[in-house]
Amino acid sequence: MRTEDTLQTKIANLIAEGREIARAFDRDVRQTNWHPFIAADYDVVLRQLLPLRRPGASFLECGCATGVITIMADLLGFDACGIEIDADLVAVARRLADKYESTARFALGSFLPTGYEYRDATGDGRLGTLTLGDSGFPQLARSLGDFDIVFAYPWDGESAVLEDLMKRHGRSGAQLLLYGDPGDASRRAQADRVGPIGVP
Repeated sequence: MRTEDTLQTKIANLIAEGREIARAFDRDVRQTNWHPFIAADYDVVLRQLLPLRRPGASFLECGCATGVITIMADLLGFDACGIEIDADLVAVARRLADKYESTARFALGSFLPTGYEYRDATGDGRLGTLTLGDSGFPQLARSLGDFDIVFAYPWDGESAVLEDLMKRHGRSGAQLLLYGDPGDASRRAQADRVGPIGVP
């Protein structure tokens, strides 16, 4: 089997397992307690990532949950990292990375840099579902400005926070990929590429 065929098979298996994990999570966790993790359509994200492949490109998933997208990015050749504040989900992501022979790295913590504070034009600093906590960047020994591509799946109203975060802490020319808002009637039917967003 050709290398590219092997890669496609591995990614297809990862996506299938990721969907099953998400279904189990919905059944076992979200049915009794609200949780912000809702899986993206991994095939849609894969289509967005494929044309962005280039040697040495770095990728960060903010709020990586089970790590499927971060692992997928690693398998595609990105230098891929994910940050997630839920320790149980980080454990799942690390197990999946081992299973799929991925070198993706995962940090437990917030994807907000230490000291970051958001304020919109009216002075409102609410972050939506984004949870404050110790920043995960020190575990990666990297900063937000070290990444070429940053992916996130924001809840309604959180896109402005992520765009502000990239403008203030992102690399010049970096791209922010935002997946469609879960509150949208189309229910995550489209991944929206926003970029380049970065420090001029």
